[in-house]
Amino acid sequence: MKLLLGLLFLWLLISEGNADHLEEHGKLKTLRSFQFSCEQAMLHETPSSSVHALRPADIKTVTAIGSLQRTPGSGAHHEHLLQSTGKSLLEVSVETLAALISSFNPSVLHQSSPPGTKGATSDTQAIDLLHQAEEIVKLMKENQMMDFQNDWKLITVFFSAENPCSSCASTQLKNCILDNLEKLKAVLDFLYKMVPKAFINLVDSTELTTSSLVCQDYNNASNAGRNQCNCVSEQSTLDDNILRWSYQDAWEKLLESERYDQKDDFTVILQPSLQERNLLLRPGRDGFVTTSKTQVETLEEDYTFMAVGLWNNMMEPVGQKQPYDFTKILQVRCPSQEKPYLFTYRNSNYSSSPETSNTKETSQERIYGTNIPCFDRSPSDTVPVSVHNLKPADIRVIAALGDSLTAGNGAASKPHDVLDVLTQYRGVSWSVGGNENISTVTTLANILREFNPSLIGYSTGTGKETTDNAALNQAVAGDRAEDVPAQVRRLVDRMKNDTRINLKTDWKLITLFIGGNDLCKFCNNPVHYSPENYTYNLQTALDILHREVPRAFVNLVTILSIASLWELYTSEKNTCPKLLMRVLCPCVVNPQDNSNEFKKLVYFNRRYQERTHQLVESGRYDTTDDFTVVVQPFLTNVNMPKTQEGLPDSSYFAPDCFHFSQKSHSQAARALWNNMLEPLGEKTDSQQMEDEIVLKCPSKAEPFLRTYKNSNYTYPNQTPNYGSQLLCKDKSPSSPPATSVHSLKPADVKIIAALGDSLTAGTGIASDNLLDLDTEYRGLSWSIGGDASLENVTTLPNIFREFNVTIMGYSTGTGSENDSNAFLNQAVPGAQAEHLPAQARNLLRLMKTDPRIDFSADWKLITVHIGGNDLCNYCKDPDHYSAVNFTRRIQETLDILHKQVPKALVSLVEVMDLLPLRQLFVDTQVQCPTYLADYLCSCVFTGEENSPNLTMVREATRAYQLGVQRLVESGRYDTHENFTVVIQTFLQNPKIPLGQDGHPDISYFSPDCFHPSQKGHSQLAKALWNAVLQPVGQKADSFDFMADIVLDCPTQNKPFLGTYKNSNYTYPPVEPTNEPIENWGSDLSCSEQAPSSRVPTSVHELKPADIKVIGALGDSLTTAAGAEATDLQTDWRGLSWSIGGDGTLETQTTLPNILKKFNPNLFGFSTGSSKETAGFNVAERGATARNMSAQARELVQLMRSSSKINFKEDWKLITVLVGGNDLCQYCLDKETYSVQKYVKHLRDTLDIFYKELPRVFVNMVEILEISGLRQIAASSLGCALTAKNVCPCFLNPEENSSELQEIKRVNRDFQAEALQLINSGQYEEREDFAVVMQPFFRNTLLPLESNGKPDLSFFAADCFHFSARGYAEMAMALWNNMLEPAGEKQTYNNFTHDRSKLKCPNPEKPFLSTLRNSGFRHSDLNLEKTEPSVPYWAVIVAAVAGVLAGSLLIWVVSGRRVKRHQHETGTERNSKTTSL
Repeated sequence: MKLLLGLLFLWLLISEGNADHLEEHGKLKTLRSFQFSCEQAMLHETPSSSVHALRPADIKTVTAIGSLQRTPGSGAHHEHLLQSTGKSLLEVSVETLAALISSFNPSVLHQSSPPGTKGATSDTQAIDLLHQAEEIVKLMKENQMMDFQNDWKLITVFFSAENPCSSCASTQLKNCILDNLEKLKAVLDFLYKMVPKAFINLVDSTELTTSSLVCQDYNNASNAGRNQCNCVSEQSTLDDNILRWSYQDAWEKLLESERYDQKDDFTVILQPSLQERNLLLRPGRDGFVTTSKTQVETLEEDYTFMAVGLWNNMMEPVGQKQPYDFTKILQVRCPSQEKPYLFTYRNSNYSSSPETSNTKETSQERIYGTNIPCFDRSPSDTVPVSVHNLKPADIRVIAALGDSLTAGNGAASKPHDVLDVLTQYRGVSWSVGGNENISTVTTLANILREFNPSLIGYSTGTGKETTDNAALNQAVAGDRAEDVPAQVRRLVDRMKNDTRINLKTDWKLITLFIGGNDLCKFCNNPVHYSPENYTYNLQTALDILHREVPRAFVNLVTILSIASLWELYTSEKNTCPKLLMRVLCPCVVNPQDNSNEFKKLVYFNRRYQERTHQLVESGRYDTTDDFTVVVQPFLTNVNMPKTQEGLPDSSYFAPDCFHFSQKSHSQAARALWNNMLEPLGEKTDSQQMEDEIVLKCPSKAEPFLRTYKNSNYTYPNQTPNYGSQLLCKDKSPSSPPATSVHSLKPADVKIIAALGDSLTAGTGIASDNLLDLDTEYRGLSWSIGGDASLENVTTLPNIFREFNVTIMGYSTGTGSENDSNAFLNQAVPGAQAEHLPAQARNLLRLMKTDPRIDFSADWKLITVHIGGNDLCNYCKDPDHYSAVNFTRRIQETLDILHKQVPKALVSLVEVMDLLPLRQLFVDTQVQCPTYLADYLCSCVFTGEENSPNLTMVREATRAYQLGVQRLVESGRYDTHENFTVVIQTFLQNPKIPLGQDGHPDISYFSPDCFHPSQKGHSQLAKALWNAVLQPVGQKADSFDFMADIVLDCPTQNKPFLGTYKNSNYTYPPVEPTNEPIENWGSDLSCSEQAPSSRVPTSVHELKPADIKVIGALGDSLTTAAGAEATDLQTDWRGLSWSIGGDGTLETQTTLPNILKKFNPNLFGFSTGSSKETAGFNVAERGATARNMSAQARELVQLMRSSSKINFKEDWKLITVLVGGNDLCQYCLDKETYSVQKYVKHLRDTLDIFYKELPRVFVNMVEILEISGLRQIAASSLGCALTAKNVCPCFLNPEENSSELQEIKRVNRDFQAEALQLINSGQYEEREDFAVVMQPFFRNTLLPLESNGKPDLSFFAADCFHFSARGYAEMAMALWNNMLEPAGEKQTYNNFTHDRSKLKCPNPEKPFLSTLRNSGFRHSDLNLEKTEPSVPYWAVIVAAVAGVLAGSLLIWVVSGRRVKRHQHETGTERNSKTTSL
């Protein structure tokens, strides 16, 4: 970016006309918003001689021409701006392109546009484009700073396709297009003839200059031209889009003709059109930035965005150019090294030759005619009075409503004639066309004419709905569901005014098919195009027909599965106009496969279909005997027709690849006819268009058009009953009244209350659409709702009311927790455990202040259920949502109730295991809004099976449950007789309901497939009631949504609500558990976490929070080779003990995760497993001490060049551990791996840091003693087989051999000499530098299982590398060493799992320990003090990376942890250990 700005300034100084603009130096400041990383190209001595090898550096002059006037009334918000002092698109584009080219050629000139082209002008003032071309050529010739004949020129021509003919006949449109094309050709011909060495950008700026296409005569504004249209009909968006595409297509064909490629120094390239609507979403618009801007500045920024987009497309080959995407800050594209030139048709190897299909058509498809195989074509003996006795021949009138698919747009167009798609071939329309007869044209009308030749109402020929020949085909191209009521009004008026039609007695067949345009636009306004609004509009239209049109049979054809259109769009083996398809139906063709946008489309599509059925199945249109609506579902599951090669077959589509061709119209007519004869419940819903469809005939037994009545079909019950029966005989209260919570009968409960989240608040219980999901149906809530009675609504309060009709506290109706009808239902949607205490306080206030409640005397049942939202967010912040925090928040809530609420039984329902609900979102056959998965519960519903997120949630769920169990079983809430807490465990293992097809049954859930429906709540209420009665210790721990749950009754032996005491249940003693450990995280809660009040200048006063940057050197121990899997070739740097930053401290203990508790903005740690995310972890597997200086130089350079840190001011922490590979290979090359060389390499490394790095604390970790590796290698046959190849110098020698004694001595010498180097004092002269030996590895104790063998859970599958558990232990030991004063550092590590092992800084001396702040000078500390008092051993392994393994031996995840079966005491409490 600095390079770009510098060159921009240089260019401003030397380019033509610069003096006048120097005061406007900030005019292109918008360019600073763009990412520009092109390296400055060397100027070539000789520019390219061919335009097809033209590099940006070759361009000497940049200019532009164009007419940007606006039509009256269009673009009103810009018109005054374009006439203001602001710059025009021409000026900004020239300046921007010149500025970009100046980074390649600083001497580039920008030639100003001809006078008068700035801003917008009226039609009479419009400067003719050809005249502009002449003027710009003249100006360039006169420019003394350029060589007109020899300099390369970049000229952009902005050309507008303007035409008022969109509502006229296609022949007039073609002539108008030809007129515009001729004008453009004249301009390009002139440039081709007069301008040598030119690269011409042709850009369609229509959308910037007019909101409707208006034909302009640039040569003579007063001359209307030879074929000026004078029609004034309303035009549709379809017309506009096809017209615009036709212009583009005509221009492309002109340029592809190579008319302007006959010379090697001239070419014209059509660049993508500029679209103003895309700019509305660009950064900087509508509040993306906070700086205030004038409208002029905003407009100039828009133009800069456009110019950068144009530049980027110049870098793209022809055929691969993309529409401008302004939704994010653009990155300025650079020429590639392989192809450093601007792309032309020739150097792009572009070919637009259409690909032909090998599809073989049947004779039926070629002719589009059909034979009627029916012999009985007679009408009823008398005109029927019931629609359920209607024969085909009884139909007298046919009509249709819909959009362009019914209007017949493009149905009979010739291949590739896209413009002709504007023609509405109503005579061949599938549902109502009447051209010719059935032998040549298959339509529903022509089929019916074979039964009744007197049929009227069908459309013929071409034209709009207003023409006479359209008849009763009142479909309108471009219409959506909201427009259908207006169509119905026109249809009814036409029928009433047609003297041939007797409205009262003639039977009418009306086909309605709508929705394609709704789905094509739904993503722009999902609420407006919601399934609910779609159905509402259908209902409005059908209501009019039902009310005003007697004797009518209405075909309601379900919207097709429009997503299949995406297949045709993405297929490369056709000639479909992809740009036009994107314009016509962006919400279908633009989304990526399997994206949330695509899933949302599929969901909306299905919901359109579902709600269409629901509307009709409500019986709304079956109130009279002479009217019915029948859903015809043949298109519901239609697939894209395929060729014999299995590719999408475009022959079924019009030339725009969106509308039906006559081939599809014929097939749709046949399928619709057959649907009409099929009984309800047996209708075809997946008609495949490529199949041969044989027309069915009415049978003698069933000669009628099928309706629900003559099909003996019963509509599904729209209002199911969710009541229950309670068959308990004894419903009496205690006598005398209960004084103990452990002798509480159901009838004793006077007050019922609940706390929780949206499940308890009742979100979406009775919703039938997503828009209603913000409604809280509290009266239907499982644990607290009190609507109606148990007879029809099953809830816990309704069950209790069977025992005590005066019970109070339950919620009714809908509303929030603050509404009076919510009463004691204080649950809040979205609540998490941290919100529960506030709910408890609100509940306490309500109970104390309500005069109906005797707070001291009334027994209360309070149901608490929380945790779903915590789990749904767990993976985003495991620290915040940890099991410890969850349990603490539950405890705070229960403490409030325990302390302040007398006479209460708290029913604590355990957190539900949400993972089974994933099936609703991963099963593609289930009609759930999968696009909402991330919004609803991202940590559970997104990601792959067995992903880390799911593993975290699974472990957290169990940890939540265990934490709450331990809390309650501690006896904390059983301190007096009038209060207890009982855990209800039935949601531990929920079972998802499955339908007969084996897929989830979503009837148990609301429309979001997450919250239960009333059906689900009824089941939950029954399970909760039964759980309340069950004894503690015998409570159900599973829940089946589909189970036939019978309500239990209190028995004579067990008449009370179950508590631990009346269940004779003894809480287990609180002891350390043998439960599997969930992760290797730690808990740290230090009071001293703040940084120093000012940034310290001395390393001896450095607090942990002062550390800003972290780095590490080393081998595969520091790259964490294989730490997460059996794949030992992977470096899991994010888990590295000294530099890894994956997860949080609560889930994985690493040094950065500890330090992030003190400074969340720590920088430099590694994440993941790729080198790109390694941060300042420069360790390499296989590294030895001699590689450390190179790593040190690399680290210094990384830090010096990083823009994220302040190299001089930020404090840095660097950890170094190396030597394992040196020891393992010592016997192979004793000179290379000698002690002297080892120490020399360490000194060289530290010297680099000491000389070049300011403000640094270096951890030098003492090399472990590798002889312990022999015991680990011998622990299993698998280990023994690989060990000798990994570390031969330690593992090959015989026991007690001289070779083994020598390598052990060398190991100790490595430790001693390294310590001598560190304590030598040579690194103590600088106040901001310290290197400290951390000795925790010196005497590490090898962890053993109870059987005396090494505990391999600290190791990877190869028995050499460490596991995540081993890394966590290393990180803890290192951290503690850093805080321990020199001379008092722990020189061993006792490998026992304890989350609380981490130390906190000493409040009196809260610094990282150095020799000086520990009270030592370097001369005071002799080596004797640090000699080990127990035999060295050095545990765990290590080192390897050797020649064959290529990585240092480390402990890594071993796989399964083995439970210990022995109880240890004292220091052997959790594991056996042995020192070596």
